[in-house]
Amino acid sequence: MNILLADKLDAQAVDAFKQAGFILAVAKGLTASTLPPEADATEILIVRSTLVPKEVIAGFPALRLIIRAGAGTDTIDVAAAAARGIQVSNTPGRNADAVAEMALGLLLAADRHIPEGTRDLRAGKWTKTALGQGLGLKGRTLGLVGLGSIGHAMARKAQGLEMKVIAWSDHLTPAAAEEAGVGYSPSLLELARTSDAISVHVASTPATRNLLGAEFFAALRSGALFVNTARGEVVDRAALLDAIRNRGLHAGLDVFAGEPKTGEAPFADTELAALATCTPHLGASTDQASEAVAEEVVRIAMVYRETGKAPNSVAA
Repeated sequence: MNILLADKLDAQAVDAFKQAGFILAVAKGLTASTLPPEADATEILIVRSTLVPKEVIAGFPALRLIIRAGAGTDTIDVAAAAARGIQVSNTPGRNADAVAEMALGLLLAADRHIPEGTRDLRAGKWTKTALGQGLGLKGRTLGLVGLGSIGHAMARKAQGLEMKVIAWSDHLTPAAAEEAGVGYSPSLLELARTSDAISVHVASTPATRNLLGAEFFAALRSGALFVNTARGEVVDRAALLDAIRNRGLHAGLDVFAGEPKTGEAPFADTELAALATCTPHLGASTDQASEAVAEEVVRIAMVYRETGKAPNSVAA
């Protein structure tokens, strides 16, 4: 089968494809106006950050499967693919520990003012008094918005710091929360009211757009910690800015609404970045995660070649 790789994939996965007899082509910077000659014969398209709108899908007449080397599929027009009978698959859970590590790092950094301390010391300033006291995490309550694979990983890591963990999701039950070893929150507002810190782990869907708005942030305690390593669109930006400026919220952000989809690009939301501890969507960017995701991508392609059905297939 013919595979087109539109983003970087671990070298071991590339070797595995070749050894398995797949015909592999590489085309970086894929857009509807820059389709490579191999597009006509491509049966499997593998992407990570590359956008796959319906215009790109239309340029692949033989395409049968799109694999996203990552947890979400919001960069792919799943409905347009489904209309042509093209399966869309992803690699859920394979980068869970990496993203949870980033969330935990942002939580610690936001609480202890690590970026500000580094900035000031590099500028020759000793600002111990100005940076003040951190909240401290031991014994504090961490509220998880979402309890999928990344939320579970975050819960385990936070419990290692002796934090109490509670969670909310639209499908979580008290029994499932108990089985996961976390407390159950019946609503987002109750989660906000009873948490010292929040970590967001839900997918970006029409139902979760601006899920966390002014009412949610108003329910948080003054000076709370807020970390988002999910998607920027899940949070109402104006409400988040207001909470930072007027309620002392300490934010750690790895994601932004409308962020660039390429590795190097101008970044527009400097206003929010100036008020938060932040990174440019690096949550899944570790060697361990890349290897695990690549292994799953290879497995999906091989199973599809054998059975015609892709594991982890998502519906439109």
